[in-house]
Amino acid sequence: MKKIFHLQVENKNSDRLVESIKHEIRKYIKRERAKKTPEGFHFWDFDCKFGETSENAQAIHQADLGEEIDKAHSAKWSECYVEIIAKPAKKPVTATKGEETK
Repeated sequence: MKKIFHLQVENKNSDRLVESIKHEIRKYIKRERAKKTPEGFHFWDFDCKFGETSENAQAIHQADLGEEIDKAHSAKWSECYVEIIAKPAKKPVTATKGEETK
């Protein structure tokens, strides 16, 4: 998903608009997580970028998207750019119960 969301729309409550943007992002992530992962991978990970435009978008963690949208709303941005790219990932290797880590 690469999309520009308008934060200020005439005749619409901006608080409700922000909540609808967050809902759309959560719905997209849920839909992507439900897809079957490729063979050998365990789950879907997400590369996210957020900014006022696509040129100045910064990489952020997926869990911070809602907070960043709130900051953009309070800073009175007219629009914001959100990029979410799903990628398959593997679980990190952990030591088994009988082994010691050095």
